[in-house]
Amino acid sequence: MSKAPPEMDRTTSPISSKAHHHHLKHHHHRTLSPFSFYSPKLSIYILATCVILLILFHIQYSLQTPPSNSPLSTSSWSLRHQWQRVINTTTTTLASSSTNCTNELISLANKLRHSVTFLPLKDLRYTQTALQGHTWFMSSMYDTHEEYEVQYQQFPSENSHGRLMCVKGRDKHDGSWNSYALAWPETLPFNATLMKGLTFVSYNHYNYDNIWHGLSAMVPFVAWHKKNKCEMPNRWVLYHWGELRLNMGLWLKTLMEATFNGPPYIEGFEGVLGDDEPVCFEKAVVMRHNEGGMSRERRMEVYDLMRCKARMYCNVSLEGRVAEVNDKGVPVIGITMFMRTGPRSFRNQTEVIGIFERECAKMDSCRVMVAYSNNLSFCEQVKLMSMTDILVSPHGAQLTNMFLMDRNSSVMEFFPKGWLKLAGVGQYVYHWIASWSGMRHQGAWRDPNGDKCPYPEDDRRCMSIFKSGKIGHNETYFGEWARNVLAEVKTKKMEEASKKTSSTGCACS
Repeated sequence: MSKAPPEMDRTTSPISSKAHHHHLKHHHHRTLSPFSFYSPKLSIYILATCVILLILFHIQYSLQTPPSNSPLSTSSWSLRHQWQRVINTTTTTLASSSTNCTNELISLANKLRHSVTFLPLKDLRYTQTALQGHTWFMSSMYDTHEEYEVQYQQFPSENSHGRLMCVKGRDKHDGSWNSYALAWPETLPFNATLMKGLTFVSYNHYNYDNIWHGLSAMVPFVAWHKKNKCEMPNRWVLYHWGELRLNMGLWLKTLMEATFNGPPYIEGFEGVLGDDEPVCFEKAVVMRHNEGGMSRERRMEVYDLMRCKARMYCNVSLEGRVAEVNDKGVPVIGITMFMRTGPRSFRNQTEVIGIFERECAKMDSCRVMVAYSNNLSFCEQVKLMSMTDILVSPHGAQLTNMFLMDRNSSVMEFFPKGWLKLAGVGQYVYHWIASWSGMRHQGAWRDPNGDKCPYPEDDRRCMSIFKSGKIGHNETYFGEWARNVLAEVKTKKMEEASKKTSSTGCACS
């Protein structure tokens, strides 16, 4: 029975006390290299090399020399046969071990595939806090948030431990029937389809048709795109309450086409055979908090990018309003009155338009343009906003266009009766976008008169009446307000004209 070789700690070398003394004695005049004859490691290397060479020589000799009848030859031949058996046994053992290892890895991979757990995209446990923290969309996941930047999730990443995002289901009516999971790329769920490239996954608590709500959901993706070397998405996956959405409004879709240099491909998973078959994304970025977490400076940079790309897309000059002057060299002030029909329109539009035309006519170089956004194409709206210094409009989605004006342009907003008390924070969204895009919100006029409510006017049931109310006018107030804003804008434009700078083009071009 052979004795097992003793284990050796490779961090130390066994040296006799005599050798050690000899080493110390000569250290003052010679530096030992790793290959010194006084190194015990070298002795081991030489011995091992000799043994290997001897073995190879014997193997070669055994393959070339037939056995003779002499006892010595018979003994050598027997030794060679024993050695060959050792080699064959070792090879068989290694092959068997390799097969067993492969089988174990396959078994482990199958277990990992079976262990992938899909959870509802919409978690009904968080219905009351649907927009807070981890939200009810992908509720088991927390966002990555760097200071001043957008909140997002990215897969794969360190936070996901290298796992990809997978989804299952295409339900358009109940988001709790659609689900998500994380899986390592080597062990994706059975029958999974892997979608290559970058996927933008958007959660919108409202909808993608209203240009304000749709834009709010897109802004964080533009911010991520700008921060990450202008990386382009291969597809978009849109969710509302966990329900799959297959389209976005034309205005929003065109803006995204301009921003990302091509029409957005909205994924509907048509190529997936069954609703129960999972789809995994090679790289995915998920947004569910709109602009939340972004500093004002970051937001303005994003709106600057979208404004610039929209003007390029529509062949509108990037020079801005300072470039337009009259025949005396005085900068032209453009007032655009974005009107509405139906709810929240002016009761007497002719009178309101007349007030602003009269005040504009008192200026050296001023013009009034009246338009209805629902009659204009995207590019017509972009061009109109590029000619606008003061945007006059009732509260409504058409005001979202304000970011397409030059920075520091002005906004004048109008409300029907009852909104201040009952409309909640949503009535301030155009104050917010004015700030985020670098505009000047010049205040809001709220009509004190309007439709009667059968309940006390602070009763929430009155909002259903006030929401779609018409807006009256106050000639004295409107005239004075217009004069003050025009005077401010004129001063600002004269200052800008004296330090005119040329455009340097768009970021991410």
